[in-house]
Amino acid sequence: MAACVALALFAGFVKGTVGFALPMIMISGLASFLPPDVALAGLIVPAVVANLWQALRNGPLAAMASARIHWRFLLILLGFIAASAQLVTVLPASVLFLILGIPVTTFALIQLIGWRPRIDAKNRRPVEIGSGALAGFLGGISGVWGPPFVLYLTALNTPKAEQMRVQGVVYSAGAIMLVLAHMKSGVLTAPSVTLSSLLLAPALIGLYIGFLVQDRMDQDKFRKVTLVVLIVAGLNLIRRGIMG
Repeated sequence: MAACVALALFAGFVKGTVGFALPMIMISGLASFLPPDVALAGLIVPAVVANLWQALRNGPLAAMASARIHWRFLLILLGFIAASAQLVTVLPASVLFLILGIPVTTFALIQLIGWRPRIDAKNRRPVEIGSGALAGFLGGISGVWGPPFVLYLTALNTPKAEQMRVQGVVYSAGAIMLVLAHMKSGVLTAPSVTLSSLLLAPALIGLYIGFLVQDRMDQDKFRKVTLVVLIVAGLNLIRRGIMG
């Protein structure tokens, strides 16, 4: 149990610092000593509550404003998650982890080295639609949709506070959909919900500490730290794809 608590604390800290990666850290860590379905269930309660806190940190009006700005991405993302989830039994998750991990790692590394892509106003809509579709398609099958969205926000040069908030809004919607899906799948049982609930407090403590760190970072440092976490996340996806 101590290992579970430490993982939740660390995952919350990383999420508070850059706005994402809690599910990837928790599922990777928990699945190393728990059955995969229990590991998945273990992250659900912390993910839902942490994302809601992140989304509402500046108040509900600010969260609604962020949702309005990115409504098209949000709707496309959720639609593709719902549709591609039906392909889980057809496409092996390992293939999808590689398809997602290789470009995320490459793109983030190139940006960290110095290339700074920009999305101008006339290209924003097609990029938004394409990014939402890609993130949703991969998310429905692999359960991971954060990295494509973060790359999109980084290319938009989204201000730090807005990037944190809109990530919370989008991930909250995705996490709630995940809860509904796994209430039906049987993953959420009384014992697994109990475990997930016990991990909520350490995850939120880590999230709060991460928020304090993030508040002290300037925009450029925030961008660099985000790209480093993306590279680590991408390499982890590649590892999961290779190891199966």
